[in-house]
Amino acid sequence: MHTEPRVALVTGAGGGGTGRAIAVRLAKDSAVVVNDIDHDGGRHTVELIQQAGGQAAYHPADVTSEAEVGALMQFAVDTFGGLDLLVNNAGGTPAPHFPDAPVAHWSRYLDLNLRAPMLCIQYALPHMRRRGGGSVVNISSVAGLGYALHDSPEYAAAKAGLIRLTATLDFLARRDRVRVNCLVPNWIGTPEVFEEIAAMSPEERATVPDRLTPPEEIADAVVGFTEDDQAAGRVLVCWSAEPWRLVPITVRGDR
Repeated sequence: MHTEPRVALVTGAGGGGTGRAIAVRLAKDSAVVVNDIDHDGGRHTVELIQQAGGQAAYHPADVTSEAEVGALMQFAVDTFGGLDLLVNNAGGTPAPHFPDAPVAHWSRYLDLNLRAPMLCIQYALPHMRRRGGGSVVNISSVAGLGYALHDSPEYAAAKAGLIRLTATLDFLARRDRVRVNCLVPNWIGTPEVFEEIAAMSPEERATVPDRLTPPEEIADAVVGFTEDDQAAGRVLVCWSAEPWRLVPITVRGDR
């Protein structure tokens, strides 16, 4: 890893939840590029970081666009001199959902939750190599685990793909000294989630855990992965009301 101050990029960091918490936490010891398509939210995250004495800059980019992703990575290099850390946090799944949603709608969110992280990793790699290595943390969801029903099949499938992608990229640690890991949160206590819970029926609300994970705990877990030089291809499942657990590394299967 580069010995000069680190440069981090967090996608989807303009909202008042997980992305912002991650950006603010990383800014304690890194310069941070805040990415979002929410201009006001992105600029507010930068203001919070600067008010706390950190370095940050906002760059709007749609991370489903290859051209905009390339420009986003170049912005990090031009603004702060390089790129060491990438957090693929941007995501979402607004209704309607597959198979009732129009193809253009569900395709957009399949792209946002899986193809966009792949684009960001691919375009970040050359810049990280020039710094001697780096760290990527993907933010997935328990929607991608197991075989349970989910209201948004496209979101669940994409998040499952992001988990699997992470595990298959462990070779980058050996080849490029770039470690890719993944957090898999359950319920996170963001304003958006609290609004969602408030709109639920009493029966639906009864299924929500008593404790929601604070965004700051997810941010701390991101930092843990970035600082653990031995962690590569690892998946940490972050349950709201249960102990967190690392998914065991299994023996490679046949092709």
